[in-house]
Amino acid sequence: MVTFYEDVIGLERMRGGHRKAITFFRIGEGFGGHTSVLALFQHPDTLQNDPVTGPGSALHHIALSLPFAEQDAVMRWYDKIDQPYRVEHFGWIGWRGIFTEDPEGNTVELVAYDAAMLDTPVE
Repeated sequence: MVTFYEDVIGLERMRGGHRKAITFFRIGEGFGGHTSVLALFQHPDTLQNDPVTGPGSALHHIALSLPFAEQDAVMRWYDKIDQPYRVEHFGWIGWRGIFTEDPEGNTVELVAYDAAMLDTPVE
């Protein structure tokens, strides 16, 4: 999981004094001095009791924003490393999402806004 979020998605791993059983990735500036993060927890019992992921999980997916112009580079990267993905357009809000799955089956979306994607142009 750490390799996927660091090498495939490209998140920055945070270094410091946190416990070795938790890996933090910086997502962006947060509110009130708290950095927005993705935290991956290593549980000692995960080999016997895998967490519920994918369709059986209450977590539908994580969506990370990026500039629309960078989405083509993401798709080229995924093609280069043979990472399966699908693209969906959400015309009602002007978003395009690139969806893939992490090694545990969780859906990861890289989403961007572009006014040209809107079903009804903004006046």
